[in-house]
Amino acid sequence: MTVDPGTEGLSGTIIHDELVPARAPWLHHIAAGQTLRIVDVEGNQAVDFLLYSAADDVERYSAQDTVSAQGNLFLRKGSVLRSNEGRAMATITGTSVDYHDTIGGACSCESNTLRYGHHTKAQHACVDNFLEANLTEGRGKRDMVPNINFFMNVPVEADGSLGIVDGISAPGLTVDLRAEMDIIVVVSNCPQINNPCNAFNPTPVRMIVAA
Repeated sequence: MTVDPGTEGLSGTIIHDELVPARAPWLHHIAAGQTLRIVDVEGNQAVDFLLYSAADDVERYSAQDTVSAQGNLFLRKGSVLRSNEGRAMATITGTSVDYHDTIGGACSCESNTLRYGHHTKAQHACVDNFLEANLTEGRGKRDMVPNINFFMNVPVEADGSLGIVDGISAPGLTVDLRAEMDIIVVVSNCPQINNPCNAFNPTPVRMIVAA
């Protein structure tokens, strides 16, 4: 019997398993107690990530509350993702990458133009993906908040500046999150092609939900 490396070590029954194409958005409702595993299929693919409370989406992931509560910018095993009400939304129960980014933000038409030149203005961006997914449930730009970037390497330099550099992931590496409340997960499988965060080559990611 062939073992699926993407589900190896994941306990419970697989209730959803989807390959999200390169550059695409993804939205899924996950119940409290269920686990979401994100698989970096080909390696170094940045996964931009937002959370909303399914009970009331005015409550959503807060980078400020998360960073303040844990006293660290980076997310590791055991990190608790907190809402703007300070409540636990999800916990990272396992990760095969040393750390994940909380401060690099999501690429947008505006940031692409500023960083890489006016010729990038028409390029699809993570903000577009977030908006496309959120619009299906009535949320708009005002509902987008600073996001998590799973598998992305954004070191803080000695002078306080941020670097967006080569990723630290590899094919098949994973991060597992246990939902602490009923949540709505919104993902942009990052379409960025102007910096090395994904080796200038967006690739698919796999989203697996276990109960």
